[in-house]
Amino acid sequence: MATKTRAQGRVRRHARVREKVRGSAARPRLAVFRSLTHIYAQLIDDDAGRTLVAASSLEAKDVAGKKSERAKAVGTALGAKAKGAGITEVVFDRGGYRYHGRVKALADGVRAAGVKV
Repeated sequence: MATKTRAQGRVRRHARVREKVRGSAARPRLAVFRSLTHIYAQLIDDDAGRTLVAASSLEAKDVAGKKSERAKAVGTALGAKAKGAGITEVVFDRGGYRYHGRVKALADGVRAAGVKV
């Protein structure tokens, strides 16, 4: 049976990704959520069940330009926060989205900040 909405399809894809991707304190999971206007990212320790670091495009209001440029700025900010928290390596959780556009720009921004994705 086909999925009813795009959102339900994304949730199903995300569930498939989450079966394989798990974060720990040494290598947290970089989870991405993309809305129509903003992008949110957080580093999650799944063993403890807590968010270690978070960033979003709501914080990066000074960055003007396209949404993918703002996503890269969010990735850079998240990478800087992660380095400050002593995190150097993460496992990427694309959240059921295609690794393309804003999601890819965010991952590139995290890499540019010096965190291994």
